[in-house]
Amino acid sequence: MSFSRAILFAIVFLFSIALADLTQSGQYDYGFNVDLRLRKRDPSQSHVVTGLPRVKGEAPVRPDIRDLQADKDKWNLYILALNWMQYTDQDSPFSWYQITGIHGAPGQTWQNVSSTPGNDNSGYCPHVSILFPTWHRPYVALYEQVLYNIVQYIASLYPLDLLDRFQKAADTFRIPYWDWAATPPDGESVLPLVVGGPSTIDVEGPNGVQSISNPLFSYVFRPFNGSIFPDFPYNAWRETKRAPRPVNSPNATSNNSFVAHALDTHLPNFQQRLYNLFINYPNYTTFSNEAWVPNDNNGTYDSLESIHDSIHTVGGGVYGHLAIIAYSGFDPLFWLHHANVDRIFAMWQVLYNDTYVVPQPAVYSSHTTSPGEIEDTQTALTPFFSNETHFWTSEAVRDLEAFGYTYADVANKTRTQVISSINSRYGNFSPASMFLNTDRALSERSSQHPSVGGLHRAGGLSWNSQTSTRPSLDAVFRGNRYREWIANVRVSKHAMGGSFSIHLFVGEAPSDPTSWPVASNLIGTLGVFAHKGKHRMASGRKIAGTIPMTSALMQMASLGEVASLHEEDVVPFLKSNLVFRVSLADGRTADPRDIDGLCISIVSSMVRAPDSETRLADWGEVESHFDLFV
Repeated sequence: MSFSRAILFAIVFLFSIALADLTQSGQYDYGFNVDLRLRKRDPSQSHVVTGLPRVKGEAPVRPDIRDLQADKDKWNLYILALNWMQYTDQDSPFSWYQITGIHGAPGQTWQNVSSTPGNDNSGYCPHVSILFPTWHRPYVALYEQVLYNIVQYIASLYPLDLLDRFQKAADTFRIPYWDWAATPPDGESVLPLVVGGPSTIDVEGPNGVQSISNPLFSYVFRPFNGSIFPDFPYNAWRETKRAPRPVNSPNATSNNSFVAHALDTHLPNFQQRLYNLFINYPNYTTFSNEAWVPNDNNGTYDSLESIHDSIHTVGGGVYGHLAIIAYSGFDPLFWLHHANVDRIFAMWQVLYNDTYVVPQPAVYSSHTTSPGEIEDTQTALTPFFSNETHFWTSEAVRDLEAFGYTYADVANKTRTQVISSINSRYGNFSPASMFLNTDRALSERSSQHPSVGGLHRAGGLSWNSQTSTRPSLDAVFRGNRYREWIANVRVSKHAMGGSFSIHLFVGEAPSDPTSWPVASNLIGTLGVFAHKGKHRMASGRKIAGTIPMTSALMQMASLGEVASLHEEDVVPFLKSNLVFRVSLADGRTADPRDIDGLCISIVSSMVRAPDSETRLADWGEVESHFDLFV
């Protein structure tokens, strides 16, 4: 060996050891092999959201997270890619820190997409906006693109005997979604165990099986900069938390068991809201965002954004990062949640493809938008580049396949396919299931799709068509119609200077407010996902949402505590027994009289049950009954 070659070998060898020494605790160690280290470089990334390549002319499907977990090779690549992204230097624009930071804190400018005057401390995400669903589509696509590129690179590092296998898995990789409204498999929680279970996970990588930090459990800031979190205890927590206990302790730990319990308790609420949203919201403006329109139809208080808010507040638990707008993107659950929000949007688009974004003034500021600016189909969805000089627009993102992915529910783009999926996945807590006989449909779908269950016993006060005693048909139906009962809620979004929750009970609320999200007499919760700081005074605009009560009333009817779902029985029962409470993100409670604009009204509608799995229910006019609070 020549002297120069010996020197070169020594340099490479020492450099490889130095790189290996940089592997941090919890990070996958790709090994000491010199050849591997020579090949090891950052995966190619781009600030242009190009969309992912089709495979054999088809857009691969984003899977349910439980289905992805069953695909061993893709699952390993997914966990490794998350781990890689979370350990990428926070100064990189494609690190976990910076991609998630696009949403809110630290209010940074990404890829030189500068803020407009006065908005330099805001994230880019629009809330209470006609662009809410469309802005998140390229955002999630950017995140998916970054992970996809990491996956391709990691797959290339496997030894030759495994190389073809993992590269084949990488070719069709797409990020998973978390369906928080679907009944989970028997014996499981709505919150997948891999998300809320152990903080470490075993993964098979190019350098063998290793135990690493579970990248779905939390994100650890490296380094931690408390200044981006202006309030305690966030400025003391070096990793994301869910339902942190003790709440106000710098040493708090996540209580994922509580989050799982709360999500299970709220499953009937989430599922009923989504079922109703698909059926009764054919207009994009009301479907897309939670802005309350005065004198509008009492049947359109809900929205995709409002349901989304409640997942954030319940999933984050008291004081968790996910429950705070500016901090939520750092929690790995954010991305599973928003992939599902995009899927719901895609399903709704198939049902109602003749309605879309119409010009509306922005309500709140973002990094590049000020209140009052008109937002429409041509508004730039910043900071997401479609090429080197232009941004994606709502018009351009209307078809999700522009980004190279689809979902199983919409792969055929037929209303029949989507309606069948809605009835089988989301009708479990509806009286419609008695008329439709979805027992068979759910059983068949569960056998085909392991991610969908049917016998899950939700907590709270609810009736389940699979597990509960059934009231008589006469107590529920008049002909082929039943009455859907709803609490309509409107309130000023920033009334309390941060996120808060409105809980609805039958009978007295428990004395301990921390138990409200899991109380046995809880009907449901409306989560208000709010900004802090200057946004509080930016607008007095109210938002709206709903708390469905039908499943709870079905359970009361099955127990004989209310005679029927008919108006003459339900109205006096609710007037005597309905109670609500309000809790803040920090665990304190609030006096309703101190909450600006709060109004809770009880309404109902006669709904014609579908006569087949491929037909939607049909809502009648909404009738107002009484105000619970005004």
